[in-house]
Amino acid sequence: MKNKKIAVVTGGTGFVGSHLVDLLLEKDFHVKCITRKTSNLRWLKGKNVDIYDCGLFNKDELKKVLANANYLFHVAGVVRSKNKKGFFKGNVETTKNLLEATAEINPDIEKIIIVSSLTACGPSLNGKPCTEKTTPHPITTYGKSKLAEEELAKSFFDKLPITICRAPALYGERETDIYAMFKGFQKGIMTLVGFNNKKLSLLNGRDFVNGLYLAALSNKTSGEIYFISSEKIYDWNIISNEMEKAIGKKAIRLRIPHFIIYILGAVSHFLNYFTSKPATFNLEKAKDFVQENWTCDVSKAKRDFNYKQQISLSEGIKSTVDWYRKNDWL
Repeated sequence: MKNKKIAVVTGGTGFVGSHLVDLLLEKDFHVKCITRKTSNLRWLKGKNVDIYDCGLFNKDELKKVLANANYLFHVAGVVRSKNKKGFFKGNVETTKNLLEATAEINPDIEKIIIVSSLTACGPSLNGKPCTEKTTPHPITTYGKSKLAEEELAKSFFDKLPITICRAPALYGERETDIYAMFKGFQKGIMTLVGFNNKKLSLLNGRDFVNGLYLAALSNKTSGEIYFISSEKIYDWNIISNEMEKAIGKKAIRLRIPHFIIYILGAVSHFLNYFTSKPATFNLEKAKDFVQENWTCDVSKAKRDFNYKQQISLSEGIKSTVDWYRKNDWL
């Protein structure tokens, strides 16, 4: 234990965070996970990790966890909220607490990785993949909160070795949002938005956490922002074909006009006022869905820390389907 590097992970109970925990354990790190008392620990059960259920608002407790850490991976965030306040509290205030606590108790930490999103930059403009030089133009409250988180992190660049890593659309074992698409395909329906063949960057979650790990170990990445994504850009026909192969059955490809997507989003948005939990789909999600391109370029990550996409779309979708079936999700 004495010689092991210590990595603190927030969001370790989720899809990305739990795969990151697995990778860090495989690399022989001593892993500490900051969770909430209400967190579902199913992906951490039986693993050699220390759990601290203090959440991200108790700065005194955070200092105790972070005091001797070599690395901090801030994966936790709010992707759904009933209002703007929830997004900014979950994505900006929490990050502020973590960075202030680290600056006070452990300013010599080796690296802090903050997980952001392509949505902080916005959809691709004029068909060109976003790069780190693209002027941010987020179109949703979630994207705006992630951009605000990035701006906050930048204000600590002179105090702490921080690297911001933006994720594209992610899929894979344990993922629950894109899973709905697999579920629909299994039932024989593939829902496609609009009549143009939209393009996107899409990455397996295990590839993404490998990128986070490489960025953390590099001495070139402090004070920088990176896209960690697929090297290839896909369209929904390609993705549908790979799902067809992996699931072993054909599905009717049902194209829904943009105006229907907006109507469904508006209805869901309205109904959400009468529920306690935020809706998975709403007007802002509808705005996301109708964009022609959600793509980004990984050249900078390849140049600075030799990042590369290791899991092909075909291999990744097959392993995801196999996992879903093994765990009775499909």
